[in-house]
Amino acid sequence: MRIYFYKVDAPYGCFSNFSPHPIELAGKQWATVEHYYQAHKFQDTKFEYLMVQIQTAATPVLAAKIGRDCEYQPHPNWDECKCDLMYRAVWQKFRHHLDIQQILLDTLDAEIVEDSPVDHFWGCGIDRTGANHLGRILMRVRADLQGDRVLSERSN
Repeated sequence: MRIYFYKVDAPYGCFSNFSPHPIELAGKQWATVEHYYQAHKFQDTKFEYLMVQIQTAATPVLAAKIGRDCEYQPHPNWDECKCDLMYRAVWQKFRHHLDIQQILLDTLDAEIVEDSPVDHFWGCGIDRTGANHLGRILMRVRADLQGDRVLSERSN
């Protein structure tokens, strides 16, 4: 079975980085995973001042707009670290929001696919041949949560 998601207000919209599920990482609050992800493109760069603007952006759409602006260059190692950073943020989201954690766990072993028509890296792209890295991260988080449940059941 395959589960597709994309828009926040559609089925499985809680899987989107734009879903309104705040996270706390590195002692800071982030309104969404998207806020956290976009801000960290600029950590330790001359554009680091953008991190506060992105963190306080009124919506994840605005956070993404600032983070994707071609005028600002991300950290030179961004491509090497962005998947690990995304995993940490998605893990925090599903670890602390038990309602959506259960939705993720209820997918059992289904393949999860971000049905983005424009993103071949994080999603599947319009032709559905993209890398689907966000879907893969969600499946990894699900497996890690399932493992945590098994461990806690064994210790009881």
